[in-house]
Amino acid sequence: QVQLVESGGGLVQPGGSLRLSCAASGSIFSIYSMGWYRQAPGNQRELVARISSGGSIMSAASVKGRFTISRDSAKNTVYLQMHSLKPEDTAVYYCNVLGSLSDYNPFESWGQGTQVTVSS
Repeated sequence: QVQLVESGGGLVQPGGSLRLSCAASGSIFSIYSMGWYRQAPGNQRELVARISSGGSIMSAASVKGRFTISRDSAKNTVYLQMHSLKPEDTAVYYCNVLGSLSDYNPFESWGQGTQVTVSS
């Protein structure tokens, strides 16, 4: 079993910054990639950014230049630094991790979600 614990969401004014964290724990052998998705009311869940074990990054066009994803492999933790936040960034943000367990079976885990609200 793999558990993900997210933190860092909250209410921020337009133009502000927030940093999300997601720590993975459990019977993990290896992590292939970690990422952040978001879902606003009435919308489908969408990719925000992902980072592979080798450091390759893919991110949504809407957040490029404003959001930065990074990871601490030693801590099995992924971060999302968000700057210049806009009201349209308001959503529940979910952490996603792909990897293999200690028995070498693959796994995919989702965090519980953390609310980010951008409003004046």
